[in-house]
Amino acid sequence: MFSVEERDGLRDRLIQFAEADDAVTGAALTGSQSTGHSDRWSDTDLVLAVRGELAVPLSRWTQWLHGELDALHHWDLPADRRIIRVFLLPGWLEVDLTFCPEEEFGPRGPQWRTIFGEERTLAPFPQADRDTLIGLAWHHALHAHICIRRGREWQAEYWISTLRDHVIALACLRLGYAAVHAKGAHLLPAIMTAPLEATLVRSVAESELRRALKSAVTVLTDELEQTDSRLAARLIPMLAELGGESQE
Repeated sequence: MFSVEERDGLRDRLIQFAEADDAVTGAALTGSQSTGHSDRWSDTDLVLAVRGELAVPLSRWTQWLHGELDALHHWDLPADRRIIRVFLLPGWLEVDLTFCPEEEFGPRGPQWRTIFGEERTLAPFPQADRDTLIGLAWHHALHAHICIRRGREWQAEYWISTLRDHVIALACLRLGYAAVHAKGAHLLPAIMTAPLEATLVRSVAESELRRALKSAVTVLTDELEQTDSRLAARLIPMLAELGGESQE
């Protein structure tokens, strides 16, 4: 694994390359390094404001990271007009580079530190939508139940595990923690996280899948009662059917 010195040296090289690039009019750190809360394992997140089309500097940076920094792989995460290109370097160094138009260069959340360039005032990123998370949760519970009936064990395991993810997101959203990618999960109290252990699928045997689904439905109904009691009153009786042991 990479050392802190290697990571920080890479960050400095990225910033120097940005300052020398005529197409780049601004740069900012995001993620934990922007707030001084990085640790031994933190990666590097850099936002670049680009003058004009993104394609040319995107290509130039990609060639530089592969040719000069020995990048092993990259992939893109589209985000509206921005492009987030994620690079893997030797030693498991991860670099997330966001290329954005000049007019979209600015903080949308607390994790931001401008290095150079003019910030714009932008609306914050929206939080996860509660109704969408609830909808995905009951959808996944239903399809886990159906997959067990159909004998599709691994697909059932997928739905159960993803259902658990949405319950965690709902709890984080309700308590004001970061809900995306379970970033606030470590802040949840033990009284909420302890029951989640029973939702872990230990094997793809039908009996185990049914047990894990029943546990997942239980934590979902508990969360629904705290998130939206009126909706919970409508959904819980139906969810109880999915968490039962019936083989019909």
